[in-house]
Amino acid sequence: MTPSGSQPGSTPAAQEPTVALPGSERSAFLGISAAHGPADPSRPIEVTVVLRRQADLPEEALAAPMSREEFAAAHGASPADLQLAVETFTRLGAEVLAADQPSRRIRLGGTVELLSTIFGTSLDDVTSSGPHGGTVTHRHRTGGLRVPAVLDGVVTAVLGLDDRPQARAQFRAIPLASAGTSYTPPELGKIYNFPQGTDGAGQQVAIIELGGGYGQQDLDAYFSGLGLKTPAVKAVGVDGGANQPGQDPGGADGEVLLDVEVVGALAPAAELMVYFAPNTDAGFLDAIAAASHATPAPAAISISWGQSEDAWTAQARTVFDQALADAAALGVTVTAAAGDNGSTDGAGDGKDHADFPASSPHVLACGGTRLDADPGTGSVRAETVWNDGPRSATGGGYSDVFPAPAWQSGLAAHGRHRRPSGPAARQGRGVPDVSAVADPQTGYKVRVDGKDMVIGGTSAVAPLWAALVARLAQASGRPLGLLQPLLYRPAAGSSAAFRDITSGSNGTYQAATGWDPCTGLGSPDGAALLAVVRGQ
Repeated sequence: MTPSGSQPGSTPAAQEPTVALPGSERSAFLGISAAHGPADPSRPIEVTVVLRRQADLPEEALAAPMSREEFAAAHGASPADLQLAVETFTRLGAEVLAADQPSRRIRLGGTVELLSTIFGTSLDDVTSSGPHGGTVTHRHRTGGLRVPAVLDGVVTAVLGLDDRPQARAQFRAIPLASAGTSYTPPELGKIYNFPQGTDGAGQQVAIIELGGGYGQQDLDAYFSGLGLKTPAVKAVGVDGGANQPGQDPGGADGEVLLDVEVVGALAPAAELMVYFAPNTDAGFLDAIAAASHATPAPAAISISWGQSEDAWTAQARTVFDQALADAAALGVTVTAAAGDNGSTDGAGDGKDHADFPASSPHVLACGGTRLDADPGTGSVRAETVWNDGPRSATGGGYSDVFPAPAWQSGLAAHGRHRRPSGPAARQGRGVPDVSAVADPQTGYKVRVDGKDMVIGGTSAVAPLWAALVARLAQASGRPLGLLQPLLYRPAAGSSAAFRDITSGSNGTYQAATGWDPCTGLGSPDGAALLAVVRGQ
């Protein structure tokens, strides 16, 4: 929208010198079914701008949790950078809706015309396929972005101009009557030997949701049926997101209820904070940042949403990974689903892909198994890799973006994979780290929008591990943060804390003794894992 008395092209935003923003290039969305032309230039929109750290966050800083104040002072945005960015965007006509120094984020509002001009792009309205079927109409851009030249190097990402659906929920649902074998979460707590005398008391678990909602009636009925008190659950809206149950019972509602019911049944005394955000790169990032920088900090953040690494812009992957490192530095363990589409992660290019954010080295990536166990005694008859076919199998493999972290170096499986050839060729971060049951044919009994059903997928494994982390934090009396350095260290006795899964494949990759790119280190023995944590 042109200010009063100004002519198009003569506004401050149009006259501002700009520079290219590295990593902001967007490809055309392949799922577009209809193009509707340029977006209404007068439409109000919002975007998230991320600034650089005032000092890098070294990996050794993740060994012990920092306070939020310590973190902000050392690794948040510098006051000078924040002031310069706020003053610059205000001068150019944008509205600064929020500015957060610890997480280095600025939320800007403005019209399509104004923000497109500031960031050097054009936006079109298109209709494309949604992440759970159906269609969705959204803004779309291609190519790179630009930022004001005075902010060159200060701004590291601009998210939300293109608001295409960024992620999909990693779950598979079937009618209860169709399930050959299924388990309640408390039965799985027994099978996986969650430590006795713990229930998550005094802990908080954050759950990230990009759509859907939960109804209190469903929760009360479900937990009553398990003989449990309904846990304390609070919905938190981010960027206009909200708890909206009943809108998508075959999609996002199933994800939300699955997450809440699994965490609530396995850590019944923990407080659950459910962060609802739009399914965009901006909304997803803002939800993670809001949860990880909350006071008090949660013991764990559960993420059951993701997408193939190649479906993200480089700037988005970078700032997401930094936000996940923030969480680890603040003592938060982030669990994320490794994907439900086998080694290709559902990509149509015939190549193998890791799912992001599970492929971030600052996330505990959660893969899936098929489980045959006696829920009465907790004994396991067999546990193998979950693979019902290419579109119903655990994700897993190697990142083409993130190198193998130090705690994965030396693993035999990693010697067989390197990033694409060239000067930057190196071993990729392996996914997943851990696993648990995910096959919907041996899945989780849940209740969604008044219906009892069985849900599987690695989206069930992330909240199971988040609940286990809450109970481990309760028992050890401290936050756990980045768990992988401990889990991968044989000297700590960590191998005894896992059931090694040695049978099955997820497509390209085969299970094997020790870590493998199907089920990681294996499924948990919670009591043995607590002994490892206490002995750290």
